[in-house]
Amino acid sequence: MHTFPTAHADAGTGPRPWHPWRVNLADSAFLRACRRQPVPHTPVWFMRQAGRSLPEYHKVRGGVPMLQACATPDLVVEITMQPVRRYGVDAAVFYSDIVVPLKAIGVDLDIKPGVGPVVAQPIRDEAGLGALRPLEPDDVPYVTEAIRALTGELGGTPLIGFAGAPFTLGSYLIEGGPSRHHDHTKAMMYGEPRLWHALMDRLAGIVLAHLRLQVEAGASAVQLFDSWVGAVAPADYREYVLPYTRRIFEGLADLGVPRIHFGVGTGELLGLLGEAGADVVGVDWRVPLDEAARRVGPGKALQGNLDPAILLAPWEAVERKAREVLREGRQAEGHVFNLGHGVLPSTDPDQLKRLTDLVHES
Repeated sequence: MHTFPTAHADAGTGPRPWHPWRVNLADSAFLRACRRQPVPHTPVWFMRQAGRSLPEYHKVRGGVPMLQACATPDLVVEITMQPVRRYGVDAAVFYSDIVVPLKAIGVDLDIKPGVGPVVAQPIRDEAGLGALRPLEPDDVPYVTEAIRALTGELGGTPLIGFAGAPFTLGSYLIEGGPSRHHDHTKAMMYGEPRLWHALMDRLAGIVLAHLRLQVEAGASAVQLFDSWVGAVAPADYREYVLPYTRRIFEGLADLGVPRIHFGVGTGELLGLLGEAGADVVGVDWRVPLDEAARRVGPGKALQGNLDPAILLAPWEAVERKAREVLREGRQAEGHVFNLGHGVLPSTDPDQLKRLTDLVHES
């Protein structure tokens, strides 16, 4: 079982400088739930809570392109703080995007509104691998600067750093953008396994470096998003994906922060997601949390898993389903309430505020 140092144990050791506010962080409901310790209330945060549906987000971002916003520390701090101020959630999630480290090492890509990340030259051969060099801290100074500023503003509220997992990043790089069936991705995985493993190895190194520098700057937990990995069967996950996810989680173990793993459509993979080394397994809305607890097995906390679309329904429907999630979540050794995926852009912020209050009161 992975053990976590207390805030005092962290003082003066390892790469992270100790600060007074870390004393309070150790007792936060979010970190306690991640560690499967007793909590005063079920902690709650929402994926994509920073931005998307908030009017104050749209006001400060204006016409600033997504990747430019992610590289502007003052803007990152403000957007990250907005849902904490409005909702009173138990954790902040760093405002960024999973393709930021790829852009930082020189990959020619952009995030197109209404489409997502688009790669100018997809990687489909040995020559394409040359575009992927290791990530250095100097490549993303704005990440370190923003996180250091945020830890001061957040006080006793933990900050979650995050990154995209190798499979999902690899899919964007191979397909050239979002894909429904991941045709080119699977063609490489099955047909050119040597090239596939070389790509996954390089991406695992980039992702690990990106997560480590976020923790070293002050993030209290990390989440690895594998949004597209639900497209593969369990046997293929074990052969083509698991070694690289495991390498990332093992490479974070010495930092002593909770490690969360989340994917979409991963009901058949839940046990493997936990096996990869996560302390907390995120569950989308398709599998009830009590069943997810059975599939994941002992020694893990769960995160999730209200269907984000329910927030578009009347409050009575939201409350009924939220209480159901809370009830099923009691079967887990630790439960962090969240949505089963990200906040939808058309969500009424008042619904999220009421939901936060309901979870805390329950």
